[in-house]
Amino acid sequence: MLDFDMLGLAPALKTALDRAGFSEPTPIQNQAIPLALQGHDVMGLAQTGTGKTLAFGLPLIDHLLAQPGKPAPKTAKALILAPTRELVNQIAESLKVLTKGTKLRVSTVVGGQSIGKQIKFLSHGTDILVATPGRLMDLMDRRAVDLGQVRHLVLDEADQMLDMGFIHALRKIAPALGTPRQTMLFSATMPKQMEELSQAYLTNPRKVQVAPPGKAADKITQSVHFVAKPEKPTHLREVLDRDPDALTLVFARTKHGAEKLMKGLVADGYNAASIHGNKSQGQRDRAIKAFRSGEITTLVATDVAARGIDIPDVSYVVNYDLPEVPENYVHRIGRTARAGKEGEAIAFCSGEEADLLRQIQKLMKIDIPVAHGAAPAELTEASGKGRPGSTQRRRRRGGGGSNGGGGQSKQGAPRARRRRKAA
Repeated sequence: MLDFDMLGLAPALKTALDRAGFSEPTPIQNQAIPLALQGHDVMGLAQTGTGKTLAFGLPLIDHLLAQPGKPAPKTAKALILAPTRELVNQIAESLKVLTKGTKLRVSTVVGGQSIGKQIKFLSHGTDILVATPGRLMDLMDRRAVDLGQVRHLVLDEADQMLDMGFIHALRKIAPALGTPRQTMLFSATMPKQMEELSQAYLTNPRKVQVAPPGKAADKITQSVHFVAKPEKPTHLREVLDRDPDALTLVFARTKHGAEKLMKGLVADGYNAASIHGNKSQGQRDRAIKAFRSGEITTLVATDVAARGIDIPDVSYVVNYDLPEVPENYVHRIGRTARAGKEGEAIAFCSGEEADLLRQIQKLMKIDIPVAHGAAPAELTEASGKGRPGSTQRRRRRGGGGSNGGGGQSKQGAPRARRRRKAA
């Protein structure tokens, strides 16, 4: 195993790593960084929370430090594409830690923010541009950015960009980039189109993989609760009450559903906020900041947040609604057990969601332990497992499992718990 001192990084980068408390690379960093430093195109497959940002960020910054000179107006030297605003902001913040004390400039462009302001700061040029594909296309159409000087391209969470239809934008962006260039592609799952993507945009890539695609981090304890849809609100409150001060991320399927769920929790005295596509970027940023600080302890989100929250202290992820895309389950639960910590992922499954659970278990090649309720017949027949009581989950919460959802109703639930200021 290499350490950061053995990688031959620029002195300014080693100083930044020491300042940030990074001493030893994670497995994906250990494999990807030396190859990227040598100039190879890299295709990296790793679970969320394993340090992919540094895996591409360190060699990228090292290359740029070796190329002195200010970027020309409207240009960028490196481009990082990510599917969501949250992920763009997360990547940029991580890179700014590494570039502190250097002359490198990191800029972001995302939807939901003033395009006029983005045009203004891009007019001065930037070293590293982190962007969502949609807003970048808008800026290209307005001739506000010139990508002809880009010599480093990173596609982060490329599988979700495929899911969200950004492949069409990528086909328009790629021809505008400079050549020759180094391209790095990172993902947590490996759908079929990923191989086609790598063939189209990477040249003789070196593949690095630290876990089978679709596998969750080892320190995530998973369980499934079989509950009828009308019982989910009560069951969620029972789960939250077991560890009131822990940070809990709750995933809902729709924007309307997330907002309704959050408002119900706030009305019952829970310290909750929500993020979804109907929220402005400012509202989303404030909610994530409050969640990170612990001011908010329950954050209800749609999949817009599955790739964009890097908060080491998230203890629990609750899949209130199962995702319709099985890969999204992997990304959702990857919001816990980050940076080597432990975490718990709890899934609620109603009868109509049984096929979604089957697809998730097929992708992950596991049977998720049952913590509550009886598995539908089609699941038990398919696996011969899924019997109640088979859970292996940890007893960190104190108190046993659910009593069948027979706790007090939403209106009558006791609220002698914390009543911090709700967002």
